Amino acid sequence: MNDCQLLSLMHSSPHEGRRAFFEEYVSYVYAVAANKLRSVGSREDIEECVSDAFAELYRCIDKGLTGGDASLKALVSVVAKRKAIDTYRRLSSQSSPDTIYIDKQLSASIPGSDNIVRQSEENERNSILYKRIKELGEPDSSIIVQQFFYGRSARQIANSLEMSEAAVHKRSVRARGKLRKLLELSGIKEASL
Repeated sequence: MNDCQLLSLMHSSPHEGRRAFFEEYVSYVYAVAANKLRSVGSREDIEECVSDAFAELYRCIDKGLTGGDASLKALVSVVAKRKAIDTYRRLSSQSSPDTIYIDKQLSASIPGSDNIVRQSEENERNSILYKRIKELGEPDSSIIVQQFFYGRSARQIANSLEMSEAAVHKRSVRARGKLRKLLELSGIKEASL
């Protein structure tokens, strides 16, 4: 339904016209409000802003402040942005500096401070492990990677590297011994290879 049809429906049947108008523009108004308020407001604050925007839009339409048939979209845009800005200012002045509003999905993906330290240590340890595995040279590094990171059997490794299964076993034992010593030199003593 275009804007001309919406306006004529609102004049002929106000209840149905408002419902159609709401369905046409609710996604846009919600997107504007969510974009502006996601850092300072909750979901309820965003929904309240959307409600306030539509109340203002209905008042403007009832007063004939649409400025013609073609500018209904522009009116929605202006009112939605202004209401979002007003709500942003109100919420920013009310909330304490320590209050941060974020979606539950986003907060679940942000690790806590203890997790950040642990993850940083694991990343550093993994980096050292990777470098030490590469120092083993070929085919030992490929054997270790396939065995421990991909969980492949000695037969599968032997087929991919075109070696005998016995050679893979022997090289794996030797490579693990070398890797254990290299990791101990790097300060990693808990290596259970």
